Amino acid sequence: MLTNRQLFLLHLGQTSSAPLMLEIERAEGIFMYGPKGKKYIDLISGVSVSNTGHRHPKVVEAVKEQVDAYLHLMVYGEVIQSPQVRYAERLCGLLPEGLNNCYFVNSGSEAVEGALKLAKRYTGRSRIIYFKNSYHGSTHGALSVQGSEVYKNAFRPLLPDTVQIDFNNESSLESIDKKTACVIIDPVQAEAGIIYPLNGFLEKIRSRCTEAGALLIFDEVQTGFGRTGFMFAIDRFGVVPDILVLAKALGGGMPLGAFISSKKIMASLITNPRLGHITTFGGHPVCCAAGLASLDVIIGENLVASCEEKSTLFKKELNHPLITEIRGEGLLLAVQLTGPEYVQYAVTHAPDHGLILDYFLFCGDAIRIAPPLIITNEEIFTACSQLKILLDDTMKNARKK
Repeated sequence: MLTNRQLFLLHLGQTSSAPLMLEIERAEGIFMYGPKGKKYIDLISGVSVSNTGHRHPKVVEAVKEQVDAYLHLMVYGEVIQSPQVRYAERLCGLLPEGLNNCYFVNSGSEAVEGALKLAKRYTGRSRIIYFKNSYHGSTHGALSVQGSEVYKNAFRPLLPDTVQIDFNNESSLESIDKKTACVIIDPVQAEAGIIYPLNGFLEKIRSRCTEAGALLIFDEVQTGFGRTGFMFAIDRFGVVPDILVLAKALGGGMPLGAFISSKKIMASLITNPRLGHITTFGGHPVCCAAGLASLDVIIGENLVASCEEKSTLFKKELNHPLITEIRGEGLLLAVQLTGPEYVQYAVTHAPDHGLILDYFLFCGDAIRIAPPLIITNEEIFTACSQLKILLDDTMKNARKK
């Protein structure tokens, strides 16, 4: 009989020629466990998904209750399903008044696709402005507005009439004009290595979009649900987009995405044509039940309020000759090392030291730190201690490879 490792390589489509190949049997809280009981501290939360940790009891309870009621009933938008409407109400209640209508989908990429279609449909325009080193997913439309030619060139032609400009470059905003349907932006550029907007950059984009009649789309797939020390980056920067994109932590560990706008804007998908956007499994009742329970945990356990203290502790404890800088707020941090060869070695060998780490797509010399928000101070001390031992090993051996 073939092992799971062999079957993984034989029957599953691969994302790279060198997958981590780490087999996990179960997960709980901030920990993952291998077949022989080896314990790993998850320092990336499945890339900002498991904000309330793995298998939070309240999330598991909500999933079990919903499974006992019903699973899929009908394609999205035709049948009233309690988990969908209750979650939409809860989300819209946390957001500014203009973001009051929620369209659930399955993932961040699909939410971006829906947001781009909505902007083009509402404005009657085609041009889309996006930013260098942005990341919005890998489906064709989302890939068209990804800020890296490395990942795009092999799949051209992509969407026409897309224009890339520079993040934090005010002069580039002149590209936003009367032909622009929308501007899509990560309010914090995660995959660029946690780059924050400077000098009121988001406010200036908002003003320019309003002046040109273009819609502003915030992609908060990674920054949402307390990750940066605020429930949403909207709260951090005080800038309200026309469309908000959510996913990852939205589902509490289950697959779920959403794009949220005003009822007026969203209504443009209803007619001419009917079914202007449609999804079979979007807003799956089990996923919505899990997401709502996870959001209740974030609020009920004050995880957002404790996030900055934990961030400060990470920054204080992570001192090592290989570390040149730690960027970010809350529990979305970039640990800059002295060279990309060290990052590659550290991420690859992290499991040997009981850690799960990751890199950034567009910042090769930094390690991502984004643990579940439930991580305790004691667990942070342990994680940092193990990470510094890993960096000692990295400093000795990385350049020998």
